[in-house]
Amino acid sequence: MTVRGRPPGDRRIRPELRKPTDYRLEPARRIRRPPSPSAVLVTGFALLVAVGTVLLLLPISTEPGRSTDFVTALFTATSAVCVTGLVVVDTATHWSPFGEVVILALIQVGGFGFMTSSTLLLFLLIGRRTALRDRILVQASTGGVELGNVVTLVRRVAIFTVVVECAGAVVLGLAFLAHGRHVAESAWWGVFHSISAFNNAGFDLVGDFRSLAAFATSPIILGTTGVLIVVGGLGFAILGDVVGKRRWTRLALETKVVLLTSLALLAGGAVLLGALEWANPATLGSVPEAHRPLNALFESVTLRTAGYAVLDHGSLGEGALFIAMALMFIGGASGSTAGGIKVNTFSVLLVAIVATIRGRPAAEAFGRRLPHDVIYRALSIALLSIAFVFAIAFGTALLAGAEFVDALFEAISAFATVGLTTGLTPQLPDPARLLIAAAMFAGRLGPLTLVLALAARQRPVSYRPAVESLRIG
Repeated sequence: MTVRGRPPGDRRIRPELRKPTDYRLEPARRIRRPPSPSAVLVTGFALLVAVGTVLLLLPISTEPGRSTDFVTALFTATSAVCVTGLVVVDTATHWSPFGEVVILALIQVGGFGFMTSSTLLLFLLIGRRTALRDRILVQASTGGVELGNVVTLVRRVAIFTVVVECAGAVVLGLAFLAHGRHVAESAWWGVFHSISAFNNAGFDLVGDFRSLAAFATSPIILGTTGVLIVVGGLGFAILGDVVGKRRWTRLALETKVVLLTSLALLAGGAVLLGALEWANPATLGSVPEAHRPLNALFESVTLRTAGYAVLDHGSLGEGALFIAMALMFIGGASGSTAGGIKVNTFSVLLVAIVATIRGRPAAEAFGRRLPHDVIYRALSIALLSIAFVFAIAFGTALLAGAEFVDALFEAISAFATVGLTTGLTPQLPDPARLLIAAAMFAGRLGPLTLVLALAARQRPVSYRPAVESLRIG
C-alpha cells in the first residue's frame, strides 16, 4: 500500500495471495457430421420400402379370399418404389383397390425422388425455409447444378410431372373407355397407367401377366404410353433445356448427346427387333402386318426401363433377346425416372472409344472436351454394373434352377429397373425373389450413389508418379 507524501523507497508492497486454480482438461467432443447425400438417399428409399411393405401386408390391401406373405409384400413394395414393375402376383387380381392405391403412391414417390418429395412438402405445405443441406440433398437426387435454384427446380419438376401425368391420364382414360371399359374403371386405369408409364414403372391393371398385349392394335394407347415413357426417361433437365433454348446450337452438351443417343437407340432397337421378330408367330408374327412397325417401336421404347410389353419376351429369339438386354442395360437419361447405367454413361464411353480410334488425345463431342474424371467414373459404373448383373444372374440361376440366359434377362431387368420378364420371376422361390429385390434396390440407387461417392473421394494431388506403360491387347 502506498502512503501519500512518503518517498517511493518507503513503499511497502504486499503480494496478493490467491488460491491455486484447478484446470480440468476434458476430452474434445466429436463433431457430428451430417450424413452424406448417398446415405440419406439410401435410408430414405429403404424406409419407403419398409412402409410400403407394411401397408401391403394389411388384409385391406388384398382381394377377399387372398393373402399376402412377407416376401411378396417386400418384393412388390421394392418394385414399386424402385419403379421397376417386376411382380410375383398379378396386380389386377391380387391387390384390392386400396392395395393398388398404395402401389401407385409408392411409384409416384419413388419416381419423383424421396428427398425431392420430402423437401417439396416442407416447402409448400409447412412453409419451412429449406437449409443449405436440404438443397444439397435435393441437388444430389435431381441432378441440379446450382444450389440457389434447387427449390425452383423442385417446384418446376413437380408442376411438369403433374401436367404430363394429367394429360396422359385424360387421353388413356378416353382410350380405355372406347375399348369398352365403363367410366369409373376407364378413369382409374387412365390415372394408374399414366403415372406408371411416366415414372417408367411398368405396373398394369390389365391382368393375367399380359401387360398391354391386349392393346397391341391400339395406336392411341401404345402411342400415348410410349410418349409418357420417353418423356419420363429423358427427364426435366433435358426437356427444360430444349424448351428454354429452342435452338440446337444453344443446347447444352449433355442435351445434345442424350437426344442423339436416345434417338439412335430407339430407332436402331425398333429396326433390329422388327427385322428379327417380323415372322416369329409367337411375337410380332401374331400381330397384323399394319401394326407390326408400331409394336416394334413400342418394344424399343419400353425396353428403355419402362416395363410395359406387347410381346411375349419368353418367346423372343436369341438375337432379339440380346438386343433387348443391351437396351435395358443402357437405360434412360441421368436425372430421369429411368434406370440402367444411363444414356449419359454409355455416351461418354462411346465418345472415349471414338477418340481412341481416331488417335485423339482427349474425348471430344460437339467441340467440347470431356474431363478425364468423368470418363473414369463412367467406366467404373459400367464395369461394376456388369459384374453386379452377372453375380445376380449366377445367384438366381443357382437358387431357381433356371437357364442362365433367362436368369441374366431377369437380373438385367431388375438392375435396370425395367420390369420385363421371360416368365421366370413369378416362379422364383423366396430366396431368389429376395435376391432380385436387392438387385432392384441396388439398380435404382447404385449408379447415383456410386457417382456421389466417387466425387466425394476425389482429392487434388500435388505430384504425379512416374509413367510406366503396360501391355494390353
